[in-house]
Amino acid sequence: MTLKEYLSTNDRFAAETGVELLDVREGYARARMLIEPRHLNGGGVCQGGALFTLADLAFAAAANSRKALTLSVTSNITFFRSESAGYLYAEAVEVVNHQKIPCIEVRITNEQGDLVALMTSSGYRKRCELPVDGLE
Repeated sequence: MTLKEYLSTNDRFAAETGVELLDVREGYARARMLIEPRHLNGGGVCQGGALFTLADLAFAAAANSRKALTLSVTSNITFFRSESAGYLYAEAVEVVNHQKIPCIEVRITNEQGDLVALMTSSGYRKRCELPVDGLE
C-alpha cells in the first residue's frame, strides 16, 4: 500500500469532507476539495474548518512522506479571501526536514491560483514506521 492510499483510506474525516490527495512526494503533497453546500457557513462562504481540514490532510501527507508516523503539534492558519464555489487546492511543502520536528507550509489557492489561506504547521515524528511501500 502506498502512503497516498494509506492516508486516503485511514483519514476518514478528510475523506468524508471530500478532500482528495492528488500528489505525494518526499516533503511535498497536493490535495483538493470541491466546495459543496455542506462546506458553507452561515455567510454562504467556505467554512474555516473545511479549509483547515484541506490544509491538514496536505500537511499530513507531506509530513508522513518520510514513512515515519508524524503527528501535528502546532498549526497556524491565516485566511485571506473567501470562496463559495469551485475547487480549492492545498500545496504542502516541507520547509524544515528535522528528524523529530518538521515544519511544513501549506498554501490554499482557488482555481485561478489566488491565495485563499496559508497554514504553517510543525509535527512530531515518532519512532514508528508507517506500513507503506511507497509514496504514490
